[in-house]
Amino acid sequence: MLYRNEIISRSEMIRCALCLDAPCDAACEKLMPSGLLRSIWFSNEQTAAQRLPEQNLCAICPAPCEQACVRPGEVPIRGLIHRLYEQVRPECEIPAPADESLLACDLCGIPLENPFLLSSSVVASSYDMCARAFEAGWAGACFKTVSSLDIHEASPRFSAITGNDGSIIGFKNIEQLSDHSVAENMEIFRRLKDNYPSKFILASIMGQNEEEWGTLARLCEENGADAVELNFSCPNMAEGGLGSDIGQVPELVERFTASAKRSCHIPVLAKLTPNVANMSPAAEAAKRGGADGIAAINTIKSIVNVDPHTYVSAPAIHGQSAVGGYSGCAVKPIALRFIAELGQNPALSGMHLSAMGGVETWRDALEFILLGGGSIQVTTAVMQYGYRIIDDLKSGLNLYLAEKGFTGIKDVIGLGLDTLSNTTDVLERDTVIFPRFIREKCIGCGRCQISCADGGHQAIQLTPERRPVLDGKKCVGCHLCLLVCPQQAITRVRKRIKRK
Repeated sequence: MLYRNEIISRSEMIRCALCLDAPCDAACEKLMPSGLLRSIWFSNEQTAAQRLPEQNLCAICPAPCEQACVRPGEVPIRGLIHRLYEQVRPECEIPAPADESLLACDLCGIPLENPFLLSSSVVASSYDMCARAFEAGWAGACFKTVSSLDIHEASPRFSAITGNDGSIIGFKNIEQLSDHSVAENMEIFRRLKDNYPSKFILASIMGQNEEEWGTLARLCEENGADAVELNFSCPNMAEGGLGSDIGQVPELVERFTASAKRSCHIPVLAKLTPNVANMSPAAEAAKRGGADGIAAINTIKSIVNVDPHTYVSAPAIHGQSAVGGYSGCAVKPIALRFIAELGQNPALSGMHLSAMGGVETWRDALEFILLGGGSIQVTTAVMQYGYRIIDDLKSGLNLYLAEKGFTGIKDVIGLGLDTLSNTTDVLERDTVIFPRFIREKCIGCGRCQISCADGGHQAIQLTPERRPVLDGKKCVGCHLCLLVCPQQAITRVRKRIKRK
């Protein structure tokens, strides 16, 4: 399976809008191109290739799908599907599993059909939304935080940093908690449990004092919640002393966790803030308070997009703005660091880690599992692409588990922790791994020389024929050139040399 260098990448279909009711589907009599394109977008090209009929239908097709596209002629649909046939399918080592039994796992002993949950946010804020997500295949939902607060939201309340294709890299929100009353939310829980008894309902709550934390936990249990998540991490609270203000004080985390735990008999998870140097003190406090698990991370306090004319950051509300929570792909490295910290902490052994923070593809989810996550929560990717991403999350992870010979999710949890250190002192420093240029992919742009000259060790020169040449005496093996190459035409050479 191609985990490092996919044969097909997002950049090759960057103009695809991932449409609703895609016109390319209506134009194709034999295939559903939109689903195949989504699988490529979400790093799941191998299962896409295996869904194709035996005969390469695109080989002689005049490609009406490309002209039906909302961006006519800008997305090479036929070429991409042809490559699924000719390049990806031959690389498939095993058939895609016939069922999803490998994905079955649990959250604090309660069965999950797969590890994927909606996280507490707008994507899980009503009965209808959760019902549609459950029908789509999500194992459960952490419902938007229940409280007794009178919530009035600002408008607008979202902003984003986008990539060259317009997709969201980093997402800022100043959204608060559920604007339904406690009674209304309890009714939603009852309906969801009645109609979807096998789905996991994780009830996020926020109290204003010990008594309220306990009361809300008890009510959630009485109305069908399978577990409670304590919101000690929302960075957007209008009132002080709530949300992330609690998560930064271990004594408060312990006290309020104990209040909730005393009042219910279902598992209790503490959702902790990343707006700290280390998460372990709060996590250990939650365990002392009786928590059965930890959820992390919530959004990171942020400021984005200051307008050069009004001098107001986004989102701007009548000439004012505020620090808000940052999420999306950009926060994944930070989230992984916190999950690894918790996964490596022996004091937290046995606690369930429900991990989140920038998960968009099955490979993102796998990385969190490898560092200790037992379940995965998602919001920002759903806001951008919809509940439908669950198809590729499940099928991609399912194929990975089957190909590697794992018997299930539990076999994978924490496998990446032993090779990870909190300090670089342990790293071997006596060899150099050279880059290697792939001549047939190189277009002679010279980006490698520019970066090596101005950000590296002046080890690459472009010949008059526009071919890069490496000076092994200067190269230190930093691999900056690999990262900047727009063609992915540089790889690691197998040969290593010893430093003198």
